[in-house]
Amino acid sequence: MRLGLAFLLVVVLAGISLWVGVSGISLARLAGGDPRDWLILWESRVPRMLALVLSGAAMAIAGLLMQIVIRNRFVEPSTTGTVEAAGLGLLVMTLMAPGAPVIVKMAVGAVFALGGTGLFLMVLRRVPLRDQMMVPLIGIILTGVLHAVTTFIAYRADLMQTVLAWTQGDLSGVLRGRYELLWLGAAMAVIAWIAADRFTLAGLGKDMATSLGLAHGRVLALALVIVSGVTAVVVVTVGTIPFLGLIVPNLVSLAMGDNMRRAVPWVAVSGAGLVLVCDILGRILRAPYEIPVGTILGVIGSFTFLILILRRRRDVA
Repeated sequence: MRLGLAFLLVVVLAGISLWVGVSGISLARLAGGDPRDWLILWESRVPRMLALVLSGAAMAIAGLLMQIVIRNRFVEPSTTGTVEAAGLGLLVMTLMAPGAPVIVKMAVGAVFALGGTGLFLMVLRRVPLRDQMMVPLIGIILTGVLHAVTTFIAYRADLMQTVLAWTQGDLSGVLRGRYELLWLGAAMAVIAWIAADRFTLAGLGKDMATSLGLAHGRVLALALVIVSGVTAVVVVTVGTIPFLGLIVPNLVSLAMGDNMRRAVPWVAVSGAGLVLVCDILGRILRAPYEIPVGTILGVIGSFTFLILILRRRRDVA
């Protein structure tokens, strides 16, 4: 029942999103068949709303999946180098094959994202971890290094504006025909839900999972492929949405525990709702100008990250 109410709230937010924007549309004109209002609705507002819902749900599930398999509540794609690596891959494709189809750029971005995540895990294995906070700290350092490399290459190639478009999480340019790849990200999120029990077992650790008959290496590889694919799809379509995979899974886990199968629907609905709220605020606060979703989520996420850290420290003490 509570999940149904949450879903209904997301539907209401999605409906509100359709009517917020610089170009006003009205039910009366739509009922009268006004071609301008119908054009705005179907070419811009509906694709943008769907992009918000799909990207929010998929990135929140990717964050939950990463936290479970890495066994740390302070990691997510934007704090482990995954997002920055995907952006680096897109930049390389822009330089080497600017005319390549978007699906090809997405695939290359996913490969780079997978490489960035693998590099993060390799560093973790080589560093003695006496404190859980070392894990996100290493991820943030790696993210900074990858961002510096991307910025340097973009500056030398005069592509800084292109890189900024990927890092702001701005949906103002989403139109029909430019968001459909997000359905692929949603499909990968569904696969994560189907295999949720295996990922939950993998989160118990390699020795425990192996003793229960789970092929830990294969499950971990599947998880990394899903996270990398979702990240690449979202970055190439709408840009970076920071901290979403950190905030939502942590709040859901506080209420429901670590059972991934139970948590995934809540994480998906909450992620979609949070992104919708941030986008609506971004279009209202400085109307007729827009504040990118990534900017608002960055502010909310950084404060939430600090609160989670302080709460963790207090619980340990």
